[in-house]
Amino acid sequence: MHVDQIVRLILTLAGVLAAAKAGGLLAERMRLPAVLGELAAGLVLGNMAIGGYAGFEFLKTDPALDVVSRIAFIVVLFHASLASTVGEMKTLGVPALLIAICGVVGSVAAVWAVTSWLLAGAMPFSRLFVAASLSATSVGVTTRVFRDLGHARSATAHLILAAAVVDDVLALLALAVLGASGALPIVLLKAATFLIGGLAIGMFVSPRLLSLASRSMSVVLLAAALAFCFVMAWLASVFGLAPVVGAFAAGLAVEEWHYQDFIDRRERTLDDLITPVASWLVPMFFVVVGLRTDLSLLRNPAVIGLAAALTAAAIAGKQLCAIGAAAAHDGVDRVAVALGMMPRGEVTLIFANLGLTMTAAGQPVVSRDTFGALVVTVIATTIVTPVALKWRLSTVRRRS
Repeated sequence: MHVDQIVRLILTLAGVLAAAKAGGLLAERMRLPAVLGELAAGLVLGNMAIGGYAGFEFLKTDPALDVVSRIAFIVVLFHASLASTVGEMKTLGVPALLIAICGVVGSVAAVWAVTSWLLAGAMPFSRLFVAASLSATSVGVTTRVFRDLGHARSATAHLILAAAVVDDVLALLALAVLGASGALPIVLLKAATFLIGGLAIGMFVSPRLLSLASRSMSVVLLAAALAFCFVMAWLASVFGLAPVVGAFAAGLAVEEWHYQDFIDRRERTLDDLITPVASWLVPMFFVVVGLRTDLSLLRNPAVIGLAAALTAAAIAGKQLCAIGAAAAHDGVDRVAVALGMMPRGEVTLIFANLGLTMTAAGQPVVSRDTFGALVVTVIATTIVTPVALKWRLSTVRRRS
């Protein structure tokens, strides 16, 4: 029987969304970040063939679902970067910058050492790509952990979140360079031109566009903001960079005063408007990541060993953040800072997914085995962080 393609798309999106929400709610009931449940939902759907049921295998290569997940890529980074602005980035302070640099350097060095040992046959570019993918702390996971532990307003939490935003920016800069094609000097020039010129253009266009849109209904402001995001993503691709770099830059360029008329009338921000869109679109991205992760790879001791080594390196590398935290004032717990910078999440998964589709010298930049190991690392660091932070904060409380 012939099935209309739009009907199949609707059914596919409905099924994936239902699985994402069910997984997310279950994870939250277990006091874990929703992203873990969404990943788990994708892992279950994508690996039922191991148990003999192949009814969901088509989802792995479904072109419509792939397009939706690529759009979700862009929305993830735009939504995340709305929480920060270029103005705020200038005032984050020396401690946040030092913490981010120490964490990035430590993570890249530790993961590079692991990949040089366990992926010795891989291209240096692939090993560097994997190292860069594990350099960024998950802002979303860290925020959720501190909120659940009742420390969201502490000086330590504020400093960690500021540092996490900085190392997200550093990771996206790395993605801009590694995700582009061409000689390194040309790539660096393109990245610098876009990030400086693109942000300048964005900061010129955003207040004019959003101020005009803010005089109308909510849907007009939302449409204008998303259009701005997608144009910036397209502009990044024109420069040979990953579209998500443009989306992140778009979010940084947007500030609340750009649409102050709307806030004064409705008492709602752009983040409030985009959250409902992101709440159904973004989980699909994480489900698709899970779908593309072949759990049968874990039967291979080499993959398990790589995942364990990457997790250990990812955790160890961020402990250097305690050195950067020495520049902070006395009210900041340096050990808690290092532990709070451990979780990996959205940026790592975006790196991994992009690396799976990129090729160098005719080979995928991120192999299926490495992709699976990176997903396991994200899950492991996300689970370990709340336990470690709870232990540290309770220890400090008892001493005081």
